[in-house]
Amino acid sequence: MAAALPVLANEGGLSRYLDEIRRFPMLEPHEEYMLAKSWREHGDRDAAHKLVTSHLRLVAKIAMGYRGYGLPIGEVVSEGNVGLMQAVKRFEPEKGFRLATYAMWWIKAAIQEYILRSWSLVKMGTTANQKKLFFNLRKAKGRISALDEGDLRPDQVKQIATQLGVTEQDVVDMNRRLGGDASLNAPLREEGEGEWQDWLVDSGQSQEQILVEEEEGQNRLAALRSALSVLNPRERRIFEARRLSDDPITLEELSAEFGVSRERVRQIEVRAFEKIQEAVKKNLAQIETSAAEATL
Repeated sequence: MAAALPVLANEGGLSRYLDEIRRFPMLEPHEEYMLAKSWREHGDRDAAHKLVTSHLRLVAKIAMGYRGYGLPIGEVVSEGNVGLMQAVKRFEPEKGFRLATYAMWWIKAAIQEYILRSWSLVKMGTTANQKKLFFNLRKAKGRISALDEGDLRPDQVKQIATQLGVTEQDVVDMNRRLGGDASLNAPLREEGEGEWQDWLVDSGQSQEQILVEEEEGQNRLAALRSALSVLNPRERRIFEARRLSDDPITLEELSAEFGVSRERVRQIEVRAFEKIQEAVKKNLAQIETSAAEATL
């Protein structure tokens, strides 16, 4: 752009910043159209600068609506200005609408993306429904007078989920997230005795359970590999192609491969499976017996 834009350094400088941007004149429709044409067709940076500065008040107005997220207003405004510049860059005056109408969506999108990136240390959801929920949950809670801190009642969760078109679990999760990030090292009591992490319960499997399941899985795999040796080459080929392959071969293909009917291939497959079952059971029993003897 032709010149630097005014900068809002901190919250205390808000009034001065607003005074600065009010000095830039508003544009008449025809003037805005000609400036946009000049920028789009000739790359006139002075024209683009005038389009941007004439809409800085729009950015400030939109940014003020996002002051409840605890982020520096200067950064919110700056992100909104970036969105405004993107809008000016892409604005097509021939379509007949004003720049403010078009830019409003770019400004909001830039601010919302910044808030989603910066509001929490933990990454927020980025689906359309999650973004919608993030930016509308406070309003929805206000409409049903659910302004208390803490979890919502089940009836309130259901009502908000219906209003916003999201799941009830999404409402519960987002409401807890909007309560702010909490340190796991925060004390449970003012006296400082104990931390929140001391009371966290791991709902996952214990190390013993994981180890047992891994050992059982290895035993089953070893038993299956051993059991395959009871099959003759044709049975093994059919069994592996039909039961162990990620992309099973059809009966027709195997029928053509071995020169037998589809029904005969099916019978061989069933018989091979029965032999494998018997062999696996036998091998597992032997493995368990050997493991039991090893512990004695």
